[in-house]
Amino acid sequence: MSPIPIVALDVPTRLQALHLLRRLGPRAEWVKVGLQLFCSEGPELVRALHGEGRRVFLDLKFHDIPTTVARAVESAAELGVEMLTLHASGGAAMLRAAREARGSAGPKLFAVTVLTSLDAKPEEVLRFAGTAADAGMDGVVASVHEANQIRRSIGSELAILSPGIRLAGGTAHDQARIATPAEAARAGVDFVVLGRAITASDDPAACLEEVCSVFAATPG
Repeated sequence: MSPIPIVALDVPTRLQALHLLRRLGPRAEWVKVGLQLFCSEGPELVRALHGEGRRVFLDLKFHDIPTTVARAVESAAELGVEMLTLHASGGAAMLRAAREARGSAGPKLFAVTVLTSLDAKPEEVLRFAGTAADAGMDGVVASVHEANQIRRSIGSELAILSPGIRLAGGTAHDQARIATPAEAARAGVDFVVLGRAITASDDPAACLEEVCSVFAATPG
C-alpha cells in the first residue's frame, strides 16, 4: 500500500493556509497543523479545514505531566482531529494517560521517537518505538531510515509516519534525516509529511501529483 501524503500547512495565518489548499486542490486530503499555525489561529482554523473537507493531523507534540496531556487530548478529540502527536520521551505513564483520554472514537495517537532534525542512534529510536507500542499508541513518528528496523523489532502493529521527505536533489533545509518519496514507498511507511518540498514550489499541485505518482509506481 502506498504512503498517504499529508501536506504541512506551515504558514502563519488562516488565509495563507486556505490559499495554499486552493492551489493544491482535492489531492491534499490530509493536512498537518503545527505549532505556528495553531498558536496563530487556534481551534477555529481546524473547524475551517473540516469545512473545506480536509482531514486534520494536529502536530503539537504534547509533552507534559500525564494529567495535563490527557486533558489536552480530550480537547483535541472534541475538535475532531484525526491524528495527534506526543513525545515518546514523555514516558509510558503519559502515553497511557493520552490513550485513555482519547476514548474509543478519538484521534489516532502517534508518538515521536527522535525528531528528524536531529541525528539519532537506531537503538534510541527503537527504544522509544517500544515504549509507544507498550503504551498502546497507534503509531510512531520516525524517519524513513528507521522504518525497516521498527518493523523488524515491533512488527506491523504500529503505523509509521515519516517527515523529512524531499524530492530527489531537493534541499534538506533544517532536516538531518531526509528521504525521497521513492525511498519512503520502498520502506513501507504509512504516512509521509510533505512540507517545503511541495509548499514552497512554484506549482504545489504539480509537485504533489509527482510525489503521488512516485508512490504509486514504487513497490513497497
